[in-house]
Amino acid sequence: MRKNIVAGNWKMNKTLQEGLNLATELNAALADTKLNCDVVIGTPFIHLASVAASIDTKVIGVAAQNCADKESGAYTGEISAAMVKSTGADYVILGHSERREYYGETSEKLNSKVALALANGLIPIYCCGEALEVRNADEQNAYVKNQLEETVFNLSTDDFSKIVIAYEPIWAIGTGVTASTEQAQEMLAFIRGLIAYQFGKDMAENTSILYGGSCNAKNAAELFAQPDIDGGLIGGASLKVADFKAIIDAF
Repeated sequence: MRKNIVAGNWKMNKTLQEGLNLATELNAALADTKLNCDVVIGTPFIHLASVAASIDTKVIGVAAQNCADKESGAYTGEISAAMVKSTGADYVILGHSERREYYGETSEKLNSKVALALANGLIPIYCCGEALEVRNADEQNAYVKNQLEETVFNLSTDDFSKIVIAYEPIWAIGTGVTASTEQAQEMLAFIRGLIAYQFGKDMAENTSILYGGSCNAKNAAELFAQPDIDGGLIGGASLKVADFKAIIDAF
């Protein structure tokens, strides 16, 4: 049975002290709340161990925002999947549009990252999505299909069952252009159909697919009411407890 998930991506925000304060404040806010979804916070690497030790990880899951495509070795500045797991984190965000665009992450690298994450017991939150020029050319379906076919559709059925998919319409993130609820539902339904074709209907029905396009307290309930939207990958709104909790409460 697929889960509803609200995952926050802090990106490169918050000092260690600020991050700890945010995490503990969120933990307190959710302590007496009946949750209808899983809650995850994706923190910078330096926060992971401290945050995991300061919250109830049965209530809030912890995610890294990336991991290396190598197991270990002379890769200065990189953080391995094993290192991430050792902090107490259970999730890792992979394939985010910012990683693809700014750091040139390829499907080949992402295949290695996903494999290492799974080998170390992490749950990948795997991102896909198209830019504005792709959407304007009405090529978004083919583009997203290719992203998935080059990466996570290469997994075994067992391994694919362990991942979460997050669709981010890059054209609707920080651009002033807003994706409609209908556009979000249409794409997530398309992705679920691709999963059904690749792995079968049961797998499609049990895969959590999140929407990552400027989901906020005002539109979360409408988005989450759609049959194929199982939650959100939340950016800026995850940096304020009141805003993030309002999205969590939308389920």
